Amino acid sequence: MMKKTINSEVNGLMNTIIGKDTIITGTLDVKGALRVDGTIKGKILCSDCVTIGVTGLVEADIEANTAVIAGHMIGNVVTKEKIELQAKCEMEGDIKTKSLVIEQGAVFCGACNMKGGQPDLGFLPPEKPETKEKVLFDDKKK
Repeated sequence: MMKKTINSEVNGLMNTIIGKDTIITGTLDVKGALRVDGTIKGKILCSDCVTIGVTGLVEADIEANTAVIAGHMIGNVVTKEKIELQAKCEMEGDIKTKSLVIEQGAVFCGACNMKGGQPDLGFLPPEKPETKEKVLFDDKKK
């Protein structure tokens, strides 16, 4: 009987690797696991685990099953299962997931939503118009 783990990298099933000196701009749609040791700017859609290595720089929004972040991340991350921020991680952005692990030494600046059930892929709620009471002043003195 085959055991399934959350991180496919453990089983050696890494489908796509972005090397240290590689820069990609745009949308990546990856079936399977993705490891980023280079730079990505744009958006990442992944059916499995996204791993950002210590040399990785990602300026993108990520939608994946799980995410492991050890490098520098600027953007929002939405996962169905788990997000792990490792000790050398610098994360700036919002997180939506079922489970979150933050190792000592990780830097996280953003909001976290761990509401039960499957997170929807629309990250931020629609803005509500502000309702402020207007006060009118009469400049004319009588």
